[in-house]
Amino acid sequence: MSDATRGVADPGSFRELPPPPPPAEPNPLGWPDYDTVLARAAERGGTESVTAATATVDGTAVVLLAFDFTFLGGSLGRRAGDRVEAAHAHARAHRLPVVALVATGGSRMQEGMIALTQLQRVAGQMALTRAAGLPQVTVACDPTTGGGWATLGAGADITLACPGAQIGFAGSRVRPADADPAAYTAESQFAAGSLDAVVPPGELRAVLGRWLRLLTRPAPGAAPVPAAQGRTDPPPTGWSAVLRARAPERPRARAYLAAYFGHREELSGDRTGGRDPGMLCGFGALGDGEAAVTVAYAAQCGTATTPAGYRTAARLIRLAGRLGVPVLTLVDTPGAANDAAAERAAAGPAIAEVFLAVAESPVPVTTLAIGEGGSGGALALSAPGNTWIAPDAYFSVIAPELAAAILKRRPDQAEHTADQLRLRPQDLVELGVVRGIAAPPP
Repeated sequence: MSDATRGVADPGSFRELPPPPPPAEPNPLGWPDYDTVLARAAERGGTESVTAATATVDGTAVVLLAFDFTFLGGSLGRRAGDRVEAAHAHARAHRLPVVALVATGGSRMQEGMIALTQLQRVAGQMALTRAAGLPQVTVACDPTTGGGWATLGAGADITLACPGAQIGFAGSRVRPADADPAAYTAESQFAAGSLDAVVPPGELRAVLGRWLRLLTRPAPGAAPVPAAQGRTDPPPTGWSAVLRARAPERPRARAYLAAYFGHREELSGDRTGGRDPGMLCGFGALGDGEAAVTVAYAAQCGTATTPAGYRTAARLIRLAGRLGVPVLTLVDTPGAANDAAAERAAAGPAIAEVFLAVAESPVPVTTLAIGEGGSGGALALSAPGNTWIAPDAYFSVIAPELAAAILKRRPDQAEHTADQLRLRPQDLVELGVVRGIAAPPP
């Protein structure tokens, strides 16, 4: 058992699964001295680059896939593919989440295309486990490159990484000579939205344990509506509702999430190259201890939401749906980012993905507007028929100032326009747009 595995599995819990029988032809290409190389690698400990086992991680039972980089660089060959397949089959049969500790340089050259096609087998098993509604969490260790990164690493539901780990599709010996090495690090991959967190080794078991508990204990039914954290009196005019929602002292998403959840873990990044710090996504615990149950959340923070933010929210909502976890969305944005950079990053398709994710969600979605509800960029996160609003929030087809400009009114007509838009919480209830106004904490 490697040091990384010892740092994750609870003491005494590691039980290796019976390895599948060896292939009839272990050297399919007749590669010179391959048999000798395998024998020497086995003499150093272990019989393959990956070991499949059952274990507990901070008390949660899992199937563990542990790579050993000292065995031919953790490379994937047919025998390693057999073990990954058997591990996923065991996980599905026993309804266990899969945790992969990956350290690999990619596919094993000595087995040629036989090795490369193991990536299809791995992806197929991951797809079956995903369809079974079981979570998959990967820790990308140093290094995680090639096909191992492009399947077990980047294809997991949640991907964590060790600090400073070399992570990327291109390994150090095959990337361009002038490539910036900093781009192939865990920290760079996190900044690019490809990782959920970079976790120090001493914290890994605890962090994995929290994630596993959250991903395997869905709350029954819909997420309850959060209590209003700000003002409780209704705004007298439309413009006063707008000013309240824009007030800097008004409670934001972090205050709502802190009051709602006992603890939570953040999912980060859209997996297509971007992160939006103004969109908080993750899973949180309602209650404490063994009785705690999980609600997923996607929360806007009062900024213009970028395409990366919408894609991250869609990723969260779809993952929650696969795992049977109800979703809470918090709406608070003046609108979607509409600058040239947002358009180049496909703002329209990104917003469409959130609309579709909410519409298709197999689990209930609960929405609370906690601040500005600016047009379609806010409505995308809103649950049809189950949207609520805080007393110091508003929802509008467009900002009053922009509505006045479109209607060719003077700027000083924005206040009157706000009244005409009927955007106050009580107006929205009367119009049937929201179900009700959130009550203050008991």
